[in-house]
Amino acid sequence: MTVPLIVDVDTGIDDSLALLYLLSSPEAEILSIASTAGNVPVNQVAANNLAWLDLCGATDIEVTLGAQKPLVAPLMTTEETHGPQGIGHAELPLSTRPLSDRDAATAWVEIVRERPGEVTGLVTGPLTNLATAIRVEPELPRLLKRLVVMGGAFHHPGNTTPTSEWNIAVDPEAAAEVFAAFAGLPENRLPILCPLDVTETVEMFPEHIARLAERAGSTPREVLSEDDASTTRSSASNPVVRHFSDAVRFYFEFHRDHDQGFLAHMHDPFAAAVALDPSIAVQRTATVDVELDGKLTRGTTVADYRGMWGREHNASIAYATDPSAFFDDLIERVGGLAARLYP
Repeated sequence: MTVPLIVDVDTGIDDSLALLYLLSSPEAEILSIASTAGNVPVNQVAANNLAWLDLCGATDIEVTLGAQKPLVAPLMTTEETHGPQGIGHAELPLSTRPLSDRDAATAWVEIVRERPGEVTGLVTGPLTNLATAIRVEPELPRLLKRLVVMGGAFHHPGNTTPTSEWNIAVDPEAAAEVFAAFAGLPENRLPILCPLDVTETVEMFPEHIARLAERAGSTPREVLSEDDASTTRSSASNPVVRHFSDAVRFYFEFHRDHDQGFLAHMHDPFAAAVALDPSIAVQRTATVDVELDGKLTRGTTVADYRGMWGREHNASIAYATDPSAFFDDLIERVGGLAARLYP
C-alpha cells in the first residue's frame, strides 16, 4: 500500500536526508513538497528541494514556495548548523525544474480536499505553512489521515534555548495553533510528535556512511574522520553517496564542535520513517501546548498526560525507538536507490 504524503520542510541537512529516504521508499507517494523558511531562507529551501529531486531522478513532484517568515516573530535561520546553503558541504547543481504556481498553504488545502482521509502530512520544519492552511480550511485536521511532526522537547534539553527545540522555537505561534486544531480526534488520528527525546537517540556515525556507500557499490570506501581537515570532501564514485556524505560531514563537525561527539542526530529522517510506519515509535498520548509568553521559556512544548488542564488530547508523543533497526532500514533504502540510479 502506498502512503500519499504532503512533505513540509526547511531543507536543511537532516530534511535533505528525510527527502532521500522518502524518494527511496516505494510506498511513499509524495504529492507535494512545501518549502518554509527555517534552517535557511525559503528561496534557498526551495532550491535545495528541487536539486535533491534532480539528483534522485525523481518524477515531476510539485515543489511549492511557502512562508517567508513566521506568523509573528522575526525569522531565525541557522546556517552555522546546516551550512550557508542548508546542505552542509554538499554542492548541488542549480535545478531547472519550475516551482509550482500555487503556494504551500494552498497546496495543503487543495490536496486534502481532493483526497479526504487519505493523505499523511509530514512536517520537518516550522509549522508556519500548516498553520496558515488551517486558517484557510479549519477542517484540515479532519481531512488529513494523519500528521507527523518533527518538533518539541518534553523530558529532554532543548537545542535552541535550554528548553525549546528548533522547529517549534522558530514559530511558536504556528505550533500552538496547529496543536490546538487537532484536539479531540480519535487516538489513531492524533498527530505524532517526534521530539528531541527520541530523535537525539537516533545518532548517525561515520560507520553508517561507510555502510551506505558499500550498499550503493560506491568506491573508494567512504571514510569520515574527526581528524580530517574542514576542507575534506568525498571522492565517492556514486553522486548520491558523495553529496550525502558531504552534507552529513558538516553536521558531524557541528556536533563535534559543540561537544556532542563526531556524530549527527537524524531528527527528520526518523520522522519520515514514522510517517510511513508509525509502529516503529513507542508513543503516549497527551495534550500538548506551547509557551508563548515566558521570558525564559518561549517556544517550550509542554505535555499534559494526566488531564490536569481538563482539555482533550491533541497529540501522540513518540518517546522511544530502535535506532539500530532504523539505520538498517535507511541504509538499505537510500543505498539501494543510489545503486539503482548510478550503477
